[in-house]
Amino acid sequence: MSELLRIENLSAGYGEAVVLHDISLALGQGQTLALLGRNGTGKTTLINTLAGATRQHGGTITLGGVALHKLSPHQRAAAGIGWVPQERNIFKSLTVHENLTAVERPGKWNPQRVYEMFPRLSERKGNLGTQLSGGEQQMLAVGRALVVNPTLLLLDEPLEGLAPIIVEELLRAIRRITRDEGLAAIVVEQHPQAILAISDEAVVLDHGTVVHADHASTLGAQPEVLERLLGVKR
Repeated sequence: MSELLRIENLSAGYGEAVVLHDISLALGQGQTLALLGRNGTGKTTLINTLAGATRQHGGTITLGGVALHKLSPHQRAAAGIGWVPQERNIFKSLTVHENLTAVERPGKWNPQRVYEMFPRLSERKGNLGTQLSGGEQQMLAVGRALVVNPTLLLLDEPLEGLAPIIVEELLRAIRRITRDEGLAAIVVEQHPQAILAISDEAVVLDHGTVVHADHASTLGAQPEVLERLLGVKR
């Protein structure tokens, strides 16, 4: 399997505040990485840094041979980054369909494929972003990231605060996107069990550094390690 993403000795944060310290990791083509850790350990900062939304103090980020750390957020999207931030960042004054077509790039993912995956959005394609439920907004945020046709999808707590039925629907979609479609992804999630089940690799952050890295299946089968690192039980 060829390498897609390589992060070496990365330090980054906000302004002069350094949150990430000497992060190094790699991800192969088509692989999914579960990015885990307690609150405030740097998970969102790492996702934001890959998307170009923080200040990088040191290190390198390479995506498909491209020096990502030298690019602006807009250029990173063109280079293959699809980003679903915690805030979702949909255009609330535009319709569902306008949200999708406004950012669409040529490739296999288009609005019609998004509607097939999320029938709720097809039913609401003429609704404004403000008229959607939280779960529908999250589906739209994922759809917007897909129609950019990325090589790496970044999902920052995509299941947070959603009803169980919506969580299941989104998990099925993430599984399809990664497992069936072969799109590489990094998924941040507070509750690891569901994400570990559909991931290849896992990394745990603490105080802005990598404190544990393993195959996702191996970590998922070690409840005592999960409890020690994350304070959760399987």
